[in-house]
Amino acid sequence: MSEFNIGVVGLWHLGCVLSAAWTKLGFKVVGFDPSNDIIEDLKKNRPPVFEPDLAEMLMRAREKIKLNFTNDIGLLRDCDFVFLAYDTPVLDNDESDLSPLQNAIDKFGNVLKDNTVVIVSSQTPVGTCQRFRDQLQNKNLTLELVYSPENLRLGEAIQCYLNPGRIIIGAESEIAFSKIMPLFQKIQAEIIKMNLASAEMMKHALNSFLANSIVFANHLADLCEVSGANIFDVVKGLKTDPRIGHKAYLAPGIGFSGGTLGRDLKILAKTNKKFKQEAFLFESILNFNSDRKIAILNKVNELLDKKFSGKVISVLGLTYKPGTSTLRRSLPLDIVKLLAQKGAKIKVYDPKANYEELNEELSFRICNSIDEAITKSNLIILLTEWNEFKEYDWEKGSKLLKDRKIFDAKNFLYDLKLAKLGYEYFGVGFKD
Repeated sequence: MSEFNIGVVGLWHLGCVLSAAWTKLGFKVVGFDPSNDIIEDLKKNRPPVFEPDLAEMLMRAREKIKLNFTNDIGLLRDCDFVFLAYDTPVLDNDESDLSPLQNAIDKFGNVLKDNTVVIVSSQTPVGTCQRFRDQLQNKNLTLELVYSPENLRLGEAIQCYLNPGRIIIGAESEIAFSKIMPLFQKIQAEIIKMNLASAEMMKHALNSFLANSIVFANHLADLCEVSGANIFDVVKGLKTDPRIGHKAYLAPGIGFSGGTLGRDLKILAKTNKKFKQEAFLFESILNFNSDRKIAILNKVNELLDKKFSGKVISVLGLTYKPGTSTLRRSLPLDIVKLLAQKGAKIKVYDPKANYEELNEELSFRICNSIDEAITKSNLIILLTEWNEFKEYDWEKGSKLLKDRKIFDAKNFLYDLKLAKLGYEYFGVGFKD
């Protein structure tokens, strides 16, 4: 097994995680990316995106000569398996940009040795992998392509990959399944086999189901808030039903962001139209989620007595989820921009945000600590659930504020009972 050589193409978050994971499993890995800047940074042990333990694992693998980074695609010719692992770019309209994947497929036919298996882990619209397979085999009939969609969570990505619970493998031939099974059996998980289109559709369905759960929880929370119910009690009751379960995605807040869920909803909506299916569920989920920003803005307006101008708002958390540094497609960032447009003075603190990703004039002040961010503030808004915020000395912080108001848009600090420290604490889906 360990004599197999693995290639990983595309070295952003997904590709770096796969490189680390497969070297940990004992394989030699060649990581390829066309960007010389990315390769040079990785050789200096600087991954492009923060992920806990990632830099350390990559460094150890390189020290053991298990991992090599290159921008020479020709070095993939000795690989038995090549993962196509670009983080598929999502355009502003939630469409997938497949050009990096297509460029790689175009080159593989002239580079890869006979009988190599290409494993697509990047997210692709249904029908894409069949097209990629046909293009590969038009150049070399011995090449095979399978689809095994990633199921990673930022901040827990390496553990997610090595302990997935189940692995989806889509392929069009028994030969492809027989080649790939010995590799994936190295990971302890149930392996579920299906064809390429089913595997792609499964990924769309999973993300769309999660997105629908988020929208449902937000609507339910709004009803709880106006009716006197408590969303925590309602969700607790729902999760005890075995048809729903304790891991159900029922956490109300600001909606979903990051691009991934929106992309899959958009794909299913387009598939509806392509096959003339008269169902508008997926478009509706997207629209409801987009409207959530306005609901958050309206709540802030109420808490500021309908006067934004001259108010100081302290925002805690700007990345779209904890455990990552990226601000791409961040809903908290969108909310901050809307607040700034209303005339409020915005101060922001996030433990890991990579502000270099923002190629624009900032409408807020970046702070280096919670203390700096909340000093003389009229309102604190929590938008990302970083543990640092829960561990903060809120009794000390109360002395720094102008007004002791907190809007916890993720209900993250609910258990701290901040009202006992003199705060006016507001969340989503309840009234204390």
